[in-house]
Amino acid sequence: MIAMNERSLDNRDISAAETIEQRPRGNFWIEIIKFTLITLLIVVPFRIYIAQPFIVSGASMDETFADGEYLIVDQLSRRLEDPQRESVVIFKYPKDTSKFFIKRIIGLPGETVMGRDGIITIINEAHPDGLTLHEPYVSDENKKEDTFTTTLKDNEFFVMGDNRAGSFDSRAWGPVPAELIVGRPIMRLLPAHRLHVLPGDFSE
Repeated sequence: MIAMNERSLDNRDISAAETIEQRPRGNFWIEIIKFTLITLLIVVPFRIYIAQPFIVSGASMDETFADGEYLIVDQLSRRLEDPQRESVVIFKYPKDTSKFFIKRIIGLPGETVMGRDGIITIINEAHPDGLTLHEPYVSDENKKEDTFTTTLKDNEFFVMGDNRAGSFDSRAWGPVPAELIVGRPIMRLLPAHRLHVLPGDFSE
């Protein structure tokens, strides 16, 4: 009788143990699905509307941004305010919108941008005789003494790389329509020794 009771007790314990193991197994997959859905609901809108990472490719923004640097780009402020002159922006390349470029805004909608001997002059309502830009973000070795004149439409921006001698920009393919501007870099995460908030701010 004792042996039978022991076997009976063991069977009940095994059955209970099996039941305990089986229930969490089903709950586990439900929790995984819930977690995945919640993550998608948070991450996807965040990536689309608020911020997303970009990696710099090329030398067109030397010495402000170097090839391979990892940036976090703010997309929200673009929806709330218009880009400002001399701010750095990420935008879709007008000739192929599957590609993204990083450049600095030089000319604003409705303005005329003139370049001569490496000097940029802006003509607008406030400065009909011309405003010469002081550009501390362009080093002497990165300047290019080219000549050009472009008049922008009401929804266009003129962009240039800080490495004027090695940048493929509005001088070559024209202005950027406002709707193609994605946002501005708000943080440089990598490399670690170049960590910076609002990188590319000309006042830095």
